[in-house]
Order: sequence, then C-alpha cells, then structure tokens
Amino acid sequence: MIDVVLADDHPVVRAGLRAVVDGQPDMRVVHETGTAEDLLAWLDGGGRADVVLLDLRFGDAGPGSTRLGGAEATGTVVHRHATPVLVVTTYGTDADILAAVEAGATGYLLKDAPTEELARAIRSAAAGEVILGADVQRRLLGRMRSPGENLSARELEVLRLVAAGRSNDAIARELFVSVATVKSHLAHISTKLGTQSRTEAAATARERGML
Repeated sequence: MIDVVLADDHPVVRAGLRAVVDGQPDMRVVHETGTAEDLLAWLDGGGRADVVLLDLRFGDAGPGSTRLGGAEATGTVVHRHATPVLVVTTYGTDADILAAVEAGATGYLLKDAPTEELARAIRSAAAGEVILGADVQRRLLGRMRSPGENLSARELEVLRLVAAGRSNDAIARELFVSVATVKSHLAHISTKLGTQSRTEAAATARERGML
C-alpha cells in the first residue's frame, strides 16, 4: 500500500486528489494539509509517507513572504526526510518547473492531468522514478532546443522579482547579492529576450510562459 500525503491550500483540490488516491486499490491518503509549514511539522513529528503530492504555491507564499513556498518545502522534504515529492500544480512556467526540479522533485504534473496519469505518477514516484507531465516535457524540450534564448534559474528568479515590483536594491537584498550582480543578470536577460528595459523583459517573459 502506497501512503500518500496531500499538501495544497485549496480544500476542493485536496478533496479531488483524495478521491483519486483513495479510489486506487494500492494507495491511500494518510495525511493532508493546507500549508507547507504543517507538512514539515507532521514529517518532523514522525509522520511517514511514500509520496508527497505538493502544490507549488500556498496562499501568499511568494517573493518577500515569510510563508514557505512549494519549492522550498520540496527541498526540505527530500533532503531531510528522503521522501519523494510529486508536484501537482496549476503553474507550468519555466521558473516554476526549474525551481521544483532543482529542489529535488521526483515528478511534476499539472492539475488538469487525467486521473490515470496521476495514479501512474504516484506509483512511479513511490518507486523512485522520475515522472513529468506531457506539458512539462514539452516546455523542458523547448528549453533544450533553444538554449541561447532560455533564462537560467537565477535569471528567472530576478525577473520574477522585477515583475513583482521590486527595485534593483530590493532584489539584491532579497537574493543576498550585490546590486551590480542584479544589473548584470538584467543585462543578460535583456540580451536573451531582445528587450530594452526590465519592464519590457518581464512582460515578454510572461507572454512566453516563462513567468
């Protein structure tokens, strides 16, 4: 029996995921939570699971927030508890996918994935296999085919903060780098995207599904 934990801040989504998991003969939900903090507290307290189904964003968790986001939680779950994390989210941008993969996620599916695909992904994650949804695979393949046009994970992080309205000074403080480093990242971003300003770069990245 595969023991599954659900971590998503939307009760309706958790109910849907529970219906899928509990409807399978070889898996069951052993815990569910609406915050990443509660997930880690449960695991730290001795909770055990074979797979964690994790959303990437919880409420106001984001740049500048004290709330824990999905990518950060993924890294902690994987490295502290050695539990496979299957990201199940509505967010399929380059920035989100790269953040989750770099944090150690075993798999990445979008929430509109068919029930059968989700069940297969859970089994694969429990077996230690990497599973990526079709849409996620297409985005990653696109990055591989056009490497010169792609932004690095750090560049995407900088650009996400720009899109959130942060100044260069604020970005430097948040990422613990110098203002000169931030400006260097922005220069590389503009070159890759063919844009003339940080605002235009953020808008272009959004249009291309990077943010």
